[in-house]
Amino acid sequence: MVKIRLMRMGAKKKPFYRVVVADSRAPADGRALDILGYYNPLTDPPQVKVDLEKAKAWMEKGAQPTGQARAVLKLAGM
Repeated sequence: MVKIRLMRMGAKKKPFYRVVVADSRAPADGRALDILGYYNPLTDPPQVKVDLEKAKAWMEKGAQPTGQARAVLKLAGM
């Protein structure tokens, strides 16, 4: 099964996240099938940039967003 999920990047105590499409069996820091955008919670307001067209296309192919990824997609305007 393919999931849309967040991949943690950044240094210790300074996280930012990539919104990626990955196989659900792949490790959390493993190879992603596609990178949809990023989310930076440390800025005020939080920075969100997601390619909504790509996300919609992956969802039509059967990709399921995780809970946190769903919240980030809502912030991005989906």
